Amino acid sequence: MSAYVGIDVHRRRSQIAVMDERGRTAVNRNVPNGRESLLGVFGDLPVGTPVAFEAAFGWGWLLELLQDHGFEPHMAHPLQCKAIASARLKNDKVDAATLAHLLRADLLPEAWIAPPEIRQQRAVLRHRAQLVRLRTLLRNRIHAVLADHGCDKAGDTRNRWSSPGRQWLHELPLPTASRTVIADLLETMDALQQVIDRLDAYVAEQAKADPRVKALTALPGIGRLTALLVLAEVGDVNRFGSARKLVSWAGLTPTVRGSDRTVRYGHISKQGDPWLRWIMCEAAHTAKRSPDYIDAYARIAHRRGKKVATIAIARKLLARAWHVLREAEETARAEEACPTA
Repeated sequence: MSAYVGIDVHRRRSQIAVMDERGRTAVNRNVPNGRESLLGVFGDLPVGTPVAFEAAFGWGWLLELLQDHGFEPHMAHPLQCKAIASARLKNDKVDAATLAHLLRADLLPEAWIAPPEIRQQRAVLRHRAQLVRLRTLLRNRIHAVLADHGCDKAGDTRNRWSSPGRQWLHELPLPTASRTVIADLLETMDALQQVIDRLDAYVAEQAKADPRVKALTALPGIGRLTALLVLAEVGDVNRFGSARKLVSWAGLTPTVRGSDRTVRYGHISKQGDPWLRWIMCEAAHTAKRSPDYIDAYARIAHRRGKKVATIAIARKLLARAWHVLREAEETARAEEACPTA
């Protein structure tokens, strides 16, 4: 008899529900997270038994556990699960049983499970992005200390992080406490910069080994880092049937509220990959000044404002990236089918 497993995953404990093919719940138990405790509940089930779990915090270990023991993992989309299985009574038992039931009825809204190499690449690139954000936070803190003493004036374009800029910072007549704060922040920035430089070397090596990076960097506003982050977040571009689906997955499409003959378009949905949406918006700030997009940007900015126009350019740029990646995939397949002598 077939079985279906639903797991409501939490940081320390998980709720496991095992349901048979008739919809009867055989087991619904709460256990501490760990290999032995989880396998003690459903480990005797046959190889290939489907297991559903939500894309919650820290799901990687559970995926590896299921794959190592021959189970069939299915990662559910949390928001879509709530839309399908909304109920007045909601607790861990109900959630786990609902996942098993949706899996049994073939109604589970699944999220794509990226291969291990893609997940590792995402981890490195996201780590670098977070470090750069932290460095920016430290720089802003220095600006705040200088502004508090009237030393950070508008229009001053002096580079405070170069050698002459740091010498200027050292010579400022600041109180002892403020000087100590700036020195500590600069020291922390230097330590961060060493890690960022090491990650930049990794990015350069990865970019050389991937021909898709060269294809993407031909687009305005996209450099090596942006191209690698797009590849890591998108993964297999063939899972998107059109450029519009990729743009929607990134959360760059406007929300639509329609009833009868009335249709209202709102702000972008922001329901999708936040990292892809962020990096495309960053690329759009450069692309909007290129000949390919400057006219479209000016036209939209005149009607809707600069922020909306920048988002529109990010949407157009991601759509072009989809076409570039599809062409690169087709070229690679053609070269593999007909290798040169």
